Amino acid sequence: MTPEECATRLRKAAFLDRDGVINEERAFVHRIEDFVFVHGAVDALRDLQAAEYLLVIITNQSGIARGLYTEADYLKLTLHMQERVEAAGVKLDAVEYCPHLPDALVAGYRVDCACRKPGTGMLDRARSTLGIDMAKSILIGDRSSDIEAGRRAGVGRCFFVRSGNPLAEPDIQLADGIYDDLAACVRYVLSREFQE
Repeated sequence: MTPEECATRLRKAAFLDRDGVINEERAFVHRIEDFVFVHGAVDALRDLQAAEYLLVIITNQSGIARGLYTEADYLKLTLHMQERVEAAGVKLDAVEYCPHLPDALVAGYRVDCACRKPGTGMLDRARSTLGIDMAKSILIGDRSSDIEAGRRAGVGRCFFVRSGNPLAEPDIQLADGIYDDLAACVRYVLSREFQE
């Protein structure tokens, strides 16, 4: 297969932070009863899927390294999230997470890794596994570390959503736009694609 043929087989993806983008921002969400979807988020995921975006969640989960919950707790909540969106007709193509911290309380997670955003490890894994065209992809997050990871990984367009996390003006300048929530951001992205 020629390089050109390989390039045409690559697919665009939507890289999405979890807390504050998919579910309501709360400190270290790890229990099913505390997991609440942001209004309109599931519909926005469905719209991205219909527009042929692969759906890739990328989430730092330092609560594991801090000893606030276990990796098993995280995986249980992730399964719940996947089941909920699947019931609404949405398939998540990948859920990447980083449980590490350089100064972790839990020794097994005390790692200065490449996957913790703003590192690109989670995006790189998904790109390699799923065959993603990074330049045609988007990233939506609520912290500067999300946008920085997207820029470093070569993601074409990176957006902020407002979740209550403070955003300094220099952070905002890093992004291609800032929106009230995932639904508003996706409406913008898809309307621009329709016009192009």
